[in-house]
Parts: sequence; C-alpha cells; structure tokens
Amino acid sequence: MNYITLSVPVFFILIGVELAYSFYKKLNYYRLNDAIANLSQGIGQQLIDVFMKTILFFGYKYIFENWRMLDLPKSIWIWIILFIGVDFCYYWFHRMSHQINLLWAAHIVHHQSEEYNLTVALRQSWFQSWFSWVFYLPLAFLGFDPLIFITLSSFNTLYQFWIHTRAIKSLGPLECILNTPSHHRVHHGSNPKYIDKNHAGTLIIWDRMFGTFQKEEEEVYYGITTPLASWNPVWANVHYWDELLRTARKSPRWRDKVNVFLKAPGWFPEHLGGFQKPKEIDAQDYDKYNPEFHQRLSGYVLLQFVIGITGGSAILFLHKTLPVLPTTIGSVFIVLTLLTCGALLEQKKWLRHFEYSRLALGIAIVLSLEFPIGYQVIFTGIQIISAVWFYNLNNAKPNAEEIPEV
Repeated sequence: MNYITLSVPVFFILIGVELAYSFYKKLNYYRLNDAIANLSQGIGQQLIDVFMKTILFFGYKYIFENWRMLDLPKSIWIWIILFIGVDFCYYWFHRMSHQINLLWAAHIVHHQSEEYNLTVALRQSWFQSWFSWVFYLPLAFLGFDPLIFITLSSFNTLYQFWIHTRAIKSLGPLECILNTPSHHRVHHGSNPKYIDKNHAGTLIIWDRMFGTFQKEEEEVYYGITTPLASWNPVWANVHYWDELLRTARKSPRWRDKVNVFLKAPGWFPEHLGGFQKPKEIDAQDYDKYNPEFHQRLSGYVLLQFVIGITGGSAILFLHKTLPVLPTTIGSVFIVLTLLTCGALLEQKKWLRHFEYSRLALGIAIVLSLEFPIGYQVIFTGIQIISAVWFYNLNNAKPNAEEIPEV
C-alpha cells in the first residue's frame, strides 16, 4: 500500500489551511510561481517512482530473502527497533547527500525553493530514490521484513511533511527529541552557519549525537547558495549534474574528474580555485527569484496545472490497473504540462510553438488510447479551449500595463 499516495488529499488540505492562515495574517508565506514549481517537482517525483519503486524494492527484498542473518519475529518491539533503524539510516543518507556531490546533485532539488511552506515538503528530486535505497540495505541483511520496512519508511517520510512550515515556532521540550519545524528551517537555510545542519528525519537526537545540530537563531534565508533562478521542473533536476560535468571537463587530471563527483559541494580542483566557501548573506542585496508575468496568464497557468495534477493523481491511484503504454505516455504528457506551467511563469519565447504542439499531442494521445468516449470528449474539449485561450493571450492588443508576450 502506497501510504504517501493515499496522503495526497490530506497534503492539499493542510496546504490550504496554511495558505489561508498566511493570507489572513498577511505573512506572505506563498507565491504562486514558487508553489507551482514545488508541487510540479512532487508530481514528477511520484510519477518517476511508479516505474522505479518496484525495481528498487527488489534489491532490498532479494537481500532479505537470500542473505539475511536473522529470522526476526513480527512483534511490536521489532517494529519499534526498525523505526529507530530506518530513522538512523535516513540520517546518514541525508547527511551524505549534503557531503558528496554525486548525491547532492539529486538532493539539491528539495532545497531550491526560496520560500518555506508546506509545498516545499513536496518538492522532491526525481532521481533521489535511485541512490537512497542503498543506505537501508543493512536492515535487509539484519532480517527486517521488507513490507514492515516499506511501511515505516513511508511514515518516516510522512512525518517530515508537517515540519516544512513557518507557522509553528517551537514545541518546547519536544525540541530536544523530535525534528521540528524550527530545526528543519535551519536545515533549509543558505546562511553559512546553517548549511549542512539538522539532517534528522523524525528524531533530532542523531544530529545532537554526531555533531550536526544547530539551533535556530538568526533569520533564515531559504534556498541554495547559487539560486536556481528557474521554474523549469526538468532543469531543476539536471542543472547540478550539468555543472559537475562542465567542471569535470575542465579538469585535465582523471583524479580531479572523479573527485568532482565524490567531494563535498563547493569543492573544485586547485587549478579552478580550490574549495569555495559559502558567502555571508547581505540582507540589503538579497532578492528572491521572482520574474514578472502578466496576471492574465494566471488563469491559464492554473488550468494547465490542475490538468497536470489531476492526470498525475489518476496515474498514481490507477497505474496498477493500467497497461504500461498509457501509463508511460500519460506520464510524459503530464511532465510536458508541468514544463508549460514553468515556462509561462517565466514567459519563455519558445513556448509559443511548444504549447500548440503539446495541446495537439494531448488530443492525439487520448484519442489513440482506449479511454471511454466521455473522457475523450471532455479532454479534447479542454485542449481545444486551452488552444483558443492561449491564442488570445498571445494576440491580445497590448496596453500600457502589458509586459512582453509569451
């Protein structure tokens, strides 16, 4: 059972509550462009996991069935011990993801947002699960049941959703034991004193034990030291890989080429200047990435985003009953839809031709697959309405308030 998928409605309810609270208190915790970018990453990550989760789970299951050292009973004490074991392994995976470039290239996605709200919890890397599973294999060797492991691992992930908020300041004595919003705000800070601190999942005791704990003190500036400056969900997942490859190509020695991927973020070969420490943040020069877009685009962006999130949710809940081909094609179309939302919010010039092609592709996909005729008519109608709407957006007469066209 995929507990994370089942929790999606609860996620959106809580996001709505936090959004309403932020609006009522005028706290400005949310921006439309940033929230859509965060949620797009979450949708993409879940779609990728549809294809990868079974393969990754097989590795754990194979070791458990063939190489486990113990036959453990399924008692409440085993559940408690495994809960602690999962959290311990998560801590080391998370910590190494901040200290090894190869892992940071995947994990960096979660840290790119310059806001801090519940949508950031859903901003997940599309490729992180390809690496993280290795850190849990000791549990399989010890003999912990795969299904119990998957259940507790899911709940470890679910716990971390609610700590991505600024609305909760402190939990008093629980701050000594649990990972809390205050502790995790520190973890998302780009302030030099906050970087690589508080790697906990559920229990903050690991950070206190292994010297990576930092209390929330000065104001937190969220994001990464070199801002992504893009709402493109695909680029968000590959930009650091691109940076590492370009650095490796500039390095003549093979040792340096390898170290580019194995050293910590900020490491460069000596001929490129050596290690570069993060700079202190000047509040007066600090600006969040927030490109202007005409408000008339908001309705169209929201429509396409709703289409993307509805289609993504349908695949997550129904993929076990769907053939591989429509699942794959549908997932690709959803990713292209999320790409459109990001490009609209940045008003990319290339989107004009891309969008008409995407809308036509959507119609071709739904008509070629064996969907009920009612679904085909509704979806085709929405795509045609979208095409007309997009045409009008691009050909509306400019006025004094108009900004450059898409």
